[in-house]
Amino acid sequence: MKNSAPKMTIAVLIPLLVALGLLTGCHKKTVELTPDLASSDEALYKLGEQALKKDTEKALLYLRQVMDSFPKSFYAQRAKLLIADAYFKKGDESNMILEFIRAYPYSPSAAYSQYQIAMTFYKKMLKPGRDPSKTIQALAEFKKVIADYPASDQAKAAQDKIKDCEERLAGHSTEIAISYYERRAYRASLGRLTEVMNAYPAYSRLDQVYFYIADCYFMMRQLDQAVPYFTKVVTDFPGRSLAKTATKRLAEIEKLKAAAKDTKDKKS
Repeated sequence: MKNSAPKMTIAVLIPLLVALGLLTGCHKKTVELTPDLASSDEALYKLGEQALKKDTEKALLYLRQVMDSFPKSFYAQRAKLLIADAYFKKGDESNMILEFIRAYPYSPSAAYSQYQIAMTFYKKMLKPGRDPSKTIQALAEFKKVIADYPASDQAKAAQDKIKDCEERLAGHSTEIAISYYERRAYRASLGRLTEVMNAYPAYSRLDQVYFYIADCYFMMRQLDQAVPYFTKVVTDFPGRSLAKTATKRLAEIEKLKAAAKDTKDKKS
């Protein structure tokens, strides 16, 4: 495809050739950039696309030239996406991809671009127990994929990544809660655990969450509040090791309640 762009003058062509390192003496290898080639958005785009495999910097120059010389061209849109992809593969932040979405919000590639933004954060996530900021950012961006492009293929992939992000965040908060529990900061632990229970109902270690909620109440001698959570561990997770400990706790609670009743009866 050729656009009826204004003919490039020698004054325009020479800086382009210099930038690309194509003039004789600038580089061992030379590439002839004729006026016909320079006036074709499709030809420049294909040069950039091919160069990406071997020389990213040269490819970016070709692609930027497409955008500069043919800003309203179909290939300008594709060139911008290739540039954004190139930066993504180099591990750069998501600014270039975000620029593409802002420039072409209704492009068929917009969903893919939003997914790539999310992936820039997803690839930098740390393990539970460490700074969760990248995980939180990734989760927010994956949710945008589903909210803005619900019918896209990327929405399905984003759903799986959301589950992984939420699993990591739930694990992070649970570890903090258990550390509070171990330091006998039971109320602080309860706050964290309750947050996990409400925010992440699909968390794979809800048995831990329920158990430590129950045991916080147990340690504070709020036995009636502890019973439902210990019971939930036993009934919902019978195969987990914490189910045995929860069963023992329930037996202890029965004994404590019986002893308290006997003491009350004797006093009366």
